[in-house]
Amino acid sequence: MPIEFVPPKYIVIVNALQARIEDGTYPSGSMLPSETALMTEFKTSRPTVVRSLEILRQDGWIDTQQGKGRFVRSKPADSRGMPARAASLLTTEAAGRVRIVDVAEVPAPPRAASALDIREGAPVVVRRRLVSVDGLGPVELGSVYVPVDLAEGTLVRSSAPLQEGLLQHLATRKALRFGHATERISARPATDEERELLDVDPGEWVLTILFSVHTNEGLPAFVLDVAVPPDRHEFEDSFPVT
Repeated sequence: MPIEFVPPKYIVIVNALQARIEDGTYPSGSMLPSETALMTEFKTSRPTVVRSLEILRQDGWIDTQQGKGRFVRSKPADSRGMPARAASLLTTEAAGRVRIVDVAEVPAPPRAASALDIREGAPVVVRRRLVSVDGLGPVELGSVYVPVDLAEGTLVRSSAPLQEGLLQHLATRKALRFGHATERISARPATDEERELLDVDPGEWVLTILFSVHTNEGLPAFVLDVAVPPDRHEFEDSFPVT
């Protein structure tokens, strides 16, 4: 049974405040809500709120003025962009050898329901795609879970690849602004279906990458759950260490 992931509360607060600064809810120079107000909003303790605010200060999002409060700075110029691996998964469906395996309305499985913050079994539209590379074979099986109400009025139910990618498609069709995504990488034994589609041997494991994409308001919009054979992938990233 997969272990469900719930982001630590301080990360939830950091992400939510960053999104509000980026969309102008808290403009540059404005004062953030008090620690007490944030404790009430996020239903958490003062140390958790203080930890979140300290992370924002260290990363250049806010300033602290003794005796006055915490004030918003402009968005840091060196704010990290989308990693290449996330961009390749979230921004295109049509590049390379991509096959849409199936599209269906299904009850949300536990892993997707937890990431979307909906009840297990709530209806979602799932799009599954298989990506292959010449000389390597199948390298990625991805399942996108979109709440039914968000899928309405879009081509999410289409069995053809979305030329602009799901991220841009939903942004255009539903007038959404996406703020951030969370990523979790883990490993587990491949299912029978994954072994067949990804052409891996019995007993093999797969790496799983779970992306939860959130709006500027901090609400989860859709989830991408990817299974990859570890011997056909190498992950590399770079980031500031200040």
